[in-house]
Amino acid sequence: MKSLFLPISALFLIGMPSPAAEAIPQVPEGAKLVLDEDWSSGRIDPERWYALRKQWGQGNAGVVPENLAIVKDTVAGSSKNVLRCTANGDQYDGSIVGQRGKKKRVGGVLVSKQHFASGRFEVVLKIGDRKNPKPQGMVPAIWTYGYRLVRVAEDLSDNFIAKQPLYHPYLQEWGKGMAFYWSEIDFPEFGKAGEYARPMYNTFLNKQKHSTTFDVHGAADGGYHTYTTEWRTHLVPIDGVKDSQVAEAEGFAWVQDKAIPYEKYWGAPLKKLGADQYAVYSGLSATHWIDGKYVGTNTELVPAMSGQLNLGVWLPEWAGAAPWRSMSISIASVKVWQYGDPGDVRGILNEDIRDNFDEAGQPLK
Repeated sequence: MKSLFLPISALFLIGMPSPAAEAIPQVPEGAKLVLDEDWSSGRIDPERWYALRKQWGQGNAGVVPENLAIVKDTVAGSSKNVLRCTANGDQYDGSIVGQRGKKKRVGGVLVSKQHFASGRFEVVLKIGDRKNPKPQGMVPAIWTYGYRLVRVAEDLSDNFIAKQPLYHPYLQEWGKGMAFYWSEIDFPEFGKAGEYARPMYNTFLNKQKHSTTFDVHGAADGGYHTYTTEWRTHLVPIDGVKDSQVAEAEGFAWVQDKAIPYEKYWGAPLKKLGADQYAVYSGLSATHWIDGKYVGTNTELVPAMSGQLNLGVWLPEWAGAAPWRSMSISIASVKVWQYGDPGDVRGILNEDIRDNFDEAGQPLK
């Protein structure tokens, strides 16, 4: 049988660099360019993108579509269309409102309609401007995100349930009987407590999170820079799992027995290899460059489930005070190649992120 696993040596050959590498490798043979956006149409294409009207976290009034626009800017010496994502700070007094009609601390985030798994992500981004390249109090970010909430009756919530194989009692969030799947990679998230030199490169694998920071070589200087990330996945054999301990659903095998140590699979699905033989769909790494210069690599708690690409800016309280009226980030282009690594999990996290307030800022039911 042909091997389904990718040894580390093979990964270097197909495009994943060693941590010491400085140059971005060639896109692997067989990779597919599935998104190539430069805003040349002069509009945000609704078949490719959607804008959020959503609040999350504390100390802010969310993000709204009104803070997104296609405008002209000078990129590498030429006038081009760019996506501008605006943040309204603590001194804003204009007409745009966020959650509950509040005007201050409102951002803007654009999300891809496609869900992506292993591959290369390339975003040309400018933060602020030359006068204020590190706007305090706002969080510029590029990240992938996918989620799914699986519900069961509260009185059944502490065990696996045969009729709902995707429910996992260890993934409960926000109440009994609500299991939450979460896939996210930040590449990166600037601005925590005003920090721009070493932004956050976090990974989220369901309930588990690993947070780290990397030096971004002074990229927050008010100019455009190319942010490149390669996300890789693989299959990891798991010993001791019997056919009687899993259930098949939606194209994957799901653990149904608490006797299988949770830390061996972290709630991820399994692939059946043979009788009583399984492997875990696992994230391998997320490797990052800026302007072709190596930044760092995430190897802990990297997800394998696909997610949508998010671009934008928001103003959580942990970013600190935002002593200005409005600031923005600008995105000149976005490209995504997909690699189709063996560990990719597609089709499980497939929903758009839902808005949670209306145009007047009132909560949606």
